Formats: sequence, structure tokens, C-alpha cells
Amino acid sequence: MNYLNIDREDVCNGDGLRVVLWLSGCSHHCYNCQNPQTWNPDNGIPFDEDAKQEIFEELSKDYISGITLSGGDPLNEHNITEVLSLILEIRDKYPILKNSDSKKVRNFVDFWHENSNEIHISSKPKTIWLYSGFTWEQIMYPMIMENIDLEREKIIKVRQDILKLCDVFIDGRYIEEKRDITLKWRGSSNQRVIDVQKSLEKNKICLYDRKNKLDRLLTISNSNLR
Repeated sequence: MNYLNIDREDVCNGDGLRVVLWLSGCSHHCYNCQNPQTWNPDNGIPFDEDAKQEIFEELSKDYISGITLSGGDPLNEHNITEVLSLILEIRDKYPILKNSDSKKVRNFVDFWHENSNEIHISSKPKTIWLYSGFTWEQIMYPMIMENIDLEREKIIKVRQDILKLCDVFIDGRYIEEKRDITLKWRGSSNQRVIDVQKSLEKNKICLYDRKNKLDRLLTISNSNLR
């Protein structure tokens, strides 16, 4: 797996201040793509132990909200094995925070302060956001979308495993005719900012709502700090 860059403090590709890993390899080749240099999986440099340590060093900082995987396409078949390995390591250190995880909430949350629409939580968990040209349906319901052979089924399974470990998934190809510069975190209106864990829980696509996400976190926190 190759990558082109690691952005240490990014505010454009997800909620909060984030680390962004720009991976090489994309089969979608969207017209007017902002990063055509990432299409070739051989571009960039190999993702090695030093690159991984750089990411974990940034994630250890309290003001970093999490990591965003972009590119290129993290779900390109050239990337998925190492992407899954990386995400598993991240989740081992920073587990997914769910509504039912009351003990984790008690451990994670020391205090909160609301200022300028931001919630500052010490020792907060880290979120994983992922951009892909594939849609939620193509990954989660591939048998409905297309004919799948055994080899493709294995690739789909790894993609599903990756997605299930993420917090937010921005799905779909960039479509120039649907470009909208007013949209947050996406380039064209067909793309969706999906709350992965809520979608899995409800068994339907649920869009990410930052305010509701923070309200839920504070509600859980209040109930466990009484």
C-alpha cells in the first residue's frame, strides 16, 4: 500500500482537527477529481512502520479528533488488507464509542465545555472517517448490486470489515454535474455523510448529524456521572 501524504492538522476532511492519510490507488477516475495523482496505486511511497507511528503520535494528542482515510480510495483492492490492519490497531487503542458503552463513557469523559459550537472532552475517543467512491449499497449489499464471484466476495468481505470499524463513511463518486461548494465534507450532492454505527444499529442508512452525535454523548455522560 502506497500513500502520498499525511496531513497532521486538517479541518476540511471531517469533524474537528484531524489526521488525514492520503492513499494511492483508485479505480473510479472521476471527471475533474481533485487528486488524480492518487489514481495509480504505485504512486507515492510505501506505507511503513514510520508512517504508522507518525499517525499514532498525532492521534495521541488530545486536540486531535481522529483520523480520516482518503485518497485515492482506501477501499481500493490494493489497499484494503493494510487499511484493515491499520484500523484494527487504531480501534485496539481507541475503541468505538457506542450508546451502550457506559463504562467506556465514564472512562473517556472527564469534563465538557461548550463554546463556539465545539465540545471539548478530555481523553476523548478518536473517530475514524473514510472516503470512498464506492457506495454503502455496493459494499454492504453487493449481491443485490452485481454478480459476485468468490474472489470478489473475499474483497467485499474485507471492505465490509473495514466499514464496520468506522464512525463516518462519505460514499460515492464525485460527479462534476452535481458539484456543490456549499456542501460540508463532500464535493457533489450525490455523496452522503453516513453515520456508520447508527446505520448498522438501525439497519438503514442514517446520515451523520454532528449536533445529535454530541447530544447523545453528553446524555450518556450525564447519566453515568451522577
